[in-house]
Amino acid sequence: MCGIVAAAARREVSEILLEGLRRLEYRGYDSAGMALIDDQQDLQIHKRNGKVKELEAAQLQEPFFGSTGIAHTRWATHGKPSRENAHPHTSGQRVALVHNGIIENHAALRRELVEAGYAMASGTDTEVVVHLLHLNLQSGATLMQSMQKTVARLEGAYALAAIDIESPDTVIGARKGSPLVVGVGIGENFLASDQMALRQVTDRFIYLEEGDLVEVTPTSVQVCTLAGEPVERPTTRIKEALETAELGDFDHFMIKEIFEQPRALEATFAGAGDVQQIEDLFGKGASAMFDRVKNVQIVACGTSYHAGMVARYWLEELAGISCEVEVASEFRYRKRVQHEGTLLVAISQSGETADTLAALRNATEGEFIGSLVVANVDNSSLVRECDLVFLTRAGIEIGVASTKAFTTQLVALLMLTLVLGRRRGMPESRQAEIIDALGNLPHYVRQTLELNGAIQKLSEAFIPKRHALFLGRGIQYPIAMEGALKLKEISYIHAEAYPAGELKHGPLALVDDDMPVVAVAPNDELLEKLKSNLEEVRSRGGELFVFADREAGFADEPRVQVLPMPHCPEVIKPIVYTVALQLLSYHVAVQKGTDVDKPRNLAKSVTVE
Repeated sequence: MCGIVAAAARREVSEILLEGLRRLEYRGYDSAGMALIDDQQDLQIHKRNGKVKELEAAQLQEPFFGSTGIAHTRWATHGKPSRENAHPHTSGQRVALVHNGIIENHAALRRELVEAGYAMASGTDTEVVVHLLHLNLQSGATLMQSMQKTVARLEGAYALAAIDIESPDTVIGARKGSPLVVGVGIGENFLASDQMALRQVTDRFIYLEEGDLVEVTPTSVQVCTLAGEPVERPTTRIKEALETAELGDFDHFMIKEIFEQPRALEATFAGAGDVQQIEDLFGKGASAMFDRVKNVQIVACGTSYHAGMVARYWLEELAGISCEVEVASEFRYRKRVQHEGTLLVAISQSGETADTLAALRNATEGEFIGSLVVANVDNSSLVRECDLVFLTRAGIEIGVASTKAFTTQLVALLMLTLVLGRRRGMPESRQAEIIDALGNLPHYVRQTLELNGAIQKLSEAFIPKRHALFLGRGIQYPIAMEGALKLKEISYIHAEAYPAGELKHGPLALVDDDMPVVAVAPNDELLEKLKSNLEEVRSRGGELFVFADREAGFADEPRVQVLPMPHCPEVIKPIVYTVALQLLSYHVAVQKGTDVDKPRNLAKSVTVE
């Protein structure tokens, strides 16, 4: 969510900090700020509500420079979006600090600091941290010692970076529950909430662990525990070429990423020719762990949760393995009874989703036989803390509304179904059918992308609408949920999804001539039942938009528009139909004039609870 960039160098760093913030804009934010220690050893600060370009304009109009500094993009949690609430926050004209996360005991600390004479200038939870740091410095402690004392008082999650004019070449960082990485350079070192922010200056990184504090100067990086004990953390060199995010011939990143899906799906499947090759993609030790799996527990949030719901159908029907799927933010706070031999599967595009990470950490010893993470970002917190990893190959995804990250997650989960199904007696002929379907999946997605013009025309009917219903049966129900989520995320049309059979149990009351109803209708064993459900809509004056297999027998009628979908193997239909619903939400949003890539109030990587 929020973004942190910090630098301690032998050169001027204002442009490095600004470029770091530009690279974090995809995460979602509402304000931005930057603080530097200038050559007079004074704090210089710019803060602006709105986009990074507003901060850049402030720096151009009133430039200041320095070799030590911190910068931040804020996504509001405590306090409305405003210049006063933007980071960095300062105390005593001496200390500046930026923060990702939520300080849960901020109210009690605020009362204590006000009694000590500190005036609060913002409505944020972060401001209490900088005043507490300043208070500890007043006692004569070093910046590192003061940070140790400060974080010992904090309850909640944080990634912190702070500078002090009395230590003009030093940045102090701390991490608990929110990611923070050190970028290692030559004569300069950096901190950031995401390595992407620093790829323009280094390819070497140190990933801080829970409870770590770090002191960064131009020539040194020293990591220690909360108790002040030095610890060694390995330096990782990122060998992959720096992936740039450019629009090319596309108007938005979302549509670009929708059209990148054939390549991403192909890369994630990696051309595996048999189940053993697929199993090898899960890494060393996977085979022994998979041999013990009797049940699967999936935890995830948002779009990744929908991927887990699709996987449940696959695992139970194809592999004969019991599977439970739960929203991570509920799972982590619930008293649970787990079945013997359960594998915990955590799904997260970023690998930093706070609730999913907390759910993984919340698992008690012996509760699961092990953990598997499906993520798109190597070296992310979830990837580093699990037993097994499947890295999807979606590539960088800038649009807040996930597209190719979601469909590659589905490919990964279908591959997991294959390796577990083989152990439960899945016939070799069925294994071969699924592998063949996965190999041909990019072809069917390309066919779906050819429907872009027809979907754009269909989307015009949604422009004046304020609400929409999405319907699906069986494995297409979570795809209907994903379609509704996409529409509401980027077009701001209120959309809900229901199992088609639930219409008569309540949602049918909403259907009228102003309520578009989108149905996902592949040609499967539930088709006739779905047709009956759709007649319930028609008979009440509802307007139907049916995404149907071209062999399913649907045709345009009054108040019924049909989009003929490619006829493809049933097992991959959830992925193919997802692409069409992505295109629908994109075109509706464009025609309504919303910010497609950065929808209001949302963030790409949700790193707070």
